Amino acid sequence: MRIKTTFPLAISSLAAGVMLAGHVNAMPNTLNWTAYGTGTSGHAQIMAISQLLQQEHGTQSRVIPGENDTMRMTPLKTGRVDLCACGIASYYGSEGVMMFAGPDWGPQPIRVISTSMATFGLGMAVAGDVEIDSIADLEGKRLAYLRGDDALNKAAEAYLAFAGLTWDDVERVDFPGYNAAFDGIISGRADAAITTTVTPAAQRLSASPRGLQWPELPSEDEAGWQQMLEVAPYFQPHSVTSGAGIDAEQPLASASYPYPVMVSNADLAPETVQGLITTLVESFDDYKDNAPGARGYALENQNMTWVVPFHDAVVEYYRDTGVWTDEMDEHQNALVERQTLLMDTWERYKEDAPEDEEAFISGWMSERRSALEAANMNPIF
Repeated sequence: MRIKTTFPLAISSLAAGVMLAGHVNAMPNTLNWTAYGTGTSGHAQIMAISQLLQQEHGTQSRVIPGENDTMRMTPLKTGRVDLCACGIASYYGSEGVMMFAGPDWGPQPIRVISTSMATFGLGMAVAGDVEIDSIADLEGKRLAYLRGDDALNKAAEAYLAFAGLTWDDVERVDFPGYNAAFDGIISGRADAAITTTVTPAAQRLSASPRGLQWPELPSEDEAGWQQMLEVAPYFQPHSVTSGAGIDAEQPLASASYPYPVMVSNADLAPETVQGLITTLVESFDDYKDNAPGARGYALENQNMTWVVPFHDAVVEYYRDTGVWTDEMDEHQNALVERQTLLMDTWERYKEDAPEDEEAFISGWMSERRSALEAANMNPIF
């Protein structure tokens, strides 16, 4: 479960002068990023942060918009950019699964710099005319399955797991894509689909004759959360205050994960990371209102025991400022050990891997699972 960082921004003065003098001035002249496409909140946030970096350090930013996960992640893999403001694909890349299980990818040495937790969430959108009081009532209902969208299907699997259900307990209805799934719910061919609460598709369902409802995931249901996190450990309880049919005064007890996730490779220069994390934390008030969702970078929103390891320089910063705990250190070390195991296993596997891509992926996923299980680690995929 999440460790919430509740402390009075004792980072106020931070013994700060020493760190600022020693590290922040070492920021590079230019930072290269990839981010979500122009017009998205993720892109707007990075532009706001880039403007602040220029004002405080004279660092120019070049932000390359990427329309999908691989377009955002490829420049990071090849070293063309320093940072990626990615989505949950950063976790998949770290694990070497889904779109990153092919011969050109494999597990990546990804490290978190910071994350943003917005006011929306990822929920199970259920037609309003379906009798349902909880996720458990999805049993026997028609649940949308999106062909080719492993990430959202995994999220649906995790939601089912919260109630001890699997895809075998629902009527799976396949759709060619996301919008088609919601067209199917509106027309009566399905009953539910996974989505973020703020999407136009959710708004369309809410405005349709069928209406929309969001089953809750109570944070106090420890058994449910344990079952969900076994399937998708990147989720965390979240009070959702924005989205179709959601009243900000009555938050929805649901789930979410960070968006965007600001990541680099493990070898990004520590002085660059030190300057970046110092700016993000200590100059938060200077950019929090400059883009939709930018308040999500607040220190209290940072999940220090998430699923991708932090960059060493971020750990050093949090340790020096009194935020980092022994429990966080233990979790960080376990994540690095897991990633190292996966990368070593990948290198061994490639030596005699089949050339056929489908066989390659199948063999890798089997080899990956065996290596993790042998080390008493949850394969998850």
